[in-house]
Amino acid sequence: MIPISAKEMYDYLAAVTPDYNATLAVTPQISATEQGMKNQEVVESDDNSQVTITYSNSSIFYLTLTFDVKSESDAGTVLDFFHDSAKANGMARSFKYTNYTEPLASRHTYVVKFAEPLGRNVSLAYFYGFSVKLRVLGYIVDA
Repeated sequence: MIPISAKEMYDYLAAVTPDYNATLAVTPQISATEQGMKNQEVVESDDNSQVTITYSNSSIFYLTLTFDVKSESDAGTVLDFFHDSAKANGMARSFKYTNYTEPLASRHTYVVKFAEPLGRNVSLAYFYGFSVKLRVLGYIVDA
């Protein structure tokens, strides 16, 4: 398999330990979007010139996972991870997630937190669809 990129999120993050030492094991069906940014603010003045204020040189990454049709069991797994105070406790605690956007040969496990409230769609046939946004805090050292 040809790598998508010579660099990955892994190359810009540090090894960290999750608050909850378990992996959210639900694979996205439709898409998984990576978003990278820096802690910066762009200020535009009256003459349309811009100044960028950099608060940190560290990179910030988010993963948005889209699930179109998941079973009641998988939907329950995500809901339980989010709401159980011993697990993610909403957006408060970190946990592990394997990044399926990376090629299998270089796939890494990251430490993440939910980055926004969790919403689900339930069809009349009891299939569940949802989108989950995760803030990537770091990675787990590969074994």
